[in-house]
Amino acid sequence: MNEEPKNLIRHLSKIQRRVLGVLMEKAFTTPEQYPLTLKAATTACNQKSNRSPVVGYSESQVQDALDAMREDLLVAEVFPGGGRTPRYRHYARHKFDFTEAQFGIMAELLLRGRQQPGELRTRASRMVRVAGIGQLRDELVGLRDMGYLQATGPLDRRGVEVDHTFYLPNEDMQIGAAPVSAEPVSRGDADGGVPQSSASGAALRSDTAAVSEEMLEQLRSTTKEQSELIQSLGASMADLEDRLRRLEQDLGV
Repeated sequence: MNEEPKNLIRHLSKIQRRVLGVLMEKAFTTPEQYPLTLKAATTACNQKSNRSPVVGYSESQVQDALDAMREDLLVAEVFPGGGRTPRYRHYARHKFDFTEAQFGIMAELLLRGRQQPGELRTRASRMVRVAGIGQLRDELVGLRDMGYLQATGPLDRRGVEVDHTFYLPNEDMQIGAAPVSAEPVSRGDADGGVPQSSASGAALRSDTAAVSEEMLEQLRSTTKEQSELIQSLGASMADLEDRLRRLEQDLGV
């Protein structure tokens, strides 16, 4: 018997991504409550923790998304224990050639979107064990090679961010530097190749774009770290001021 072809689904709507991410997450974190009823799936889609952005989907919207994914055999309607209320489970393992760690990583990306590997590992570890940053990077490379992961730069670079690629084409959610277009071929080039000066110019622009992107990512990372440090210092100062005020009151100063 032939195995079902995998890795054919490449795009999902925004609500389908959220619903699929929820089903994958709950299968990992609350197996005793899985598969999910329509009400449970809707509540999980709209919860305020571990979600970005926070949404307010109706049950009818979630039902439409479930029905659409059922047509692609990505989701199934089941009646466990002979119950009358339908429940829903994902069949992602039938559709994608991912490791267990990659399923956890992908679920987290579907629920939160773009993020840095460090925070991604922490969040995905709620669902499946990711031994360390080395394993995480290997799993990310595998997803990228299959075309399901995109990144703002090399995966071993500080400050890099990653995201899934299930976005619809019209969402324009590609990240990373755009490829540099080749220079037009000179009419005077007898062999039809790109002139040396044009090739050198294209290479120089490509290198410059890569360096600029890297510097921008480093600046973003540094700015974020400095902002967090300032917030931490501000909280410490407020705490010290409060302690000093109480000490002065105790001393009657």
